Amino acid sequence: MKPYHAIAAALAATSIFALAAESLGPLPEGWILAGESPHLYKAGIDPSQTVSGKGAKYLRSISKKNESWGTLMQMFSAEKYRGQRVRLQARVKTREVSSWAGLWMRVDGPDGVAGFYNSQDKPITGSNDWQLRSVVLDVAPNAKAIAFGIIDGGSGEVWMDDIKLDVVDKSVPVDGPTQERLPKAPNL
Repeated sequence: MKPYHAIAAALAATSIFALAAESLGPLPEGWILAGESPHLYKAGIDPSQTVSGKGAKYLRSISKKNESWGTLMQMFSAEKYRGQRVRLQARVKTREVSSWAGLWMRVDGPDGVAGFYNSQDKPITGSNDWQLRSVVLDVAPNAKAIAFGIIDGGSGEVWMDDIKLDVVDKSVPVDGPTQERLPKAPNL
């Protein structure tokens, strides 16, 4: 009887290790790992870190001496949002972020970038519990695509969960430079 108990215990331990190895799942369709050095990062779903109960998307540097940046992102047609103001909102958590992390969004037009904001002026650094972050941009009437994601500059780890993309009214301020905020003339 004892050998069977030993075999059963070994199988149970093996099953526990297999479950632990599978706990970090692959990214859902449409999400990609990109950036200056995407090969220095890993991304996926982490069910142990979540506020939505579905598992957070994570971006993790694989090097402690990483001086580059990576992003976990997706891109889609702007057709549904043309001529409107949109807000990307998500809960973000960080661990040992050496440089900075933040949400970002970009609107692409027929001639290139029509709007962009990367939260660099509101960086998340170090280790932080879940916090609500957002990015608001106007989508031009001729916009072609919208891209958004989370950026991790340097080493560390960042999670993003409870992600929403909503149309908001014009009373919600846009992030980043706008024509209203630009100086009237250059400072020469």
